[in-house]
Amino acid sequence: MTFKAWVDSITGAINGVIVPVIFSLAALAFLYGVYKYFILGAGDVENRVAGRSFVIWGLLGMVVLFSVWSLVRIILSTFGIG
Repeated sequence: MTFKAWVDSITGAINGVIVPVIFSLAALAFLYGVYKYFILGAGDVENRVAGRSFVIWGLLGMVVLFSVWSLVRIILSTFGIG
């Protein structure tokens, strides 16, 4: 197995399995926060605060993941690896 084939298999596994799972978890955290903020927190201030926290962390997680994933894709395409 050549180095390029090894790197391609690793990046394929990361882009095909790990990144979508992490994006899904961040999206679920965001959606749970929206649910907790609007539905469960309709009459409870404590639930609204917790829901807002989930929304913020979910959005922050998705932005960071998208930024890092884009940066890695740019680097890989620059060097002709991916």
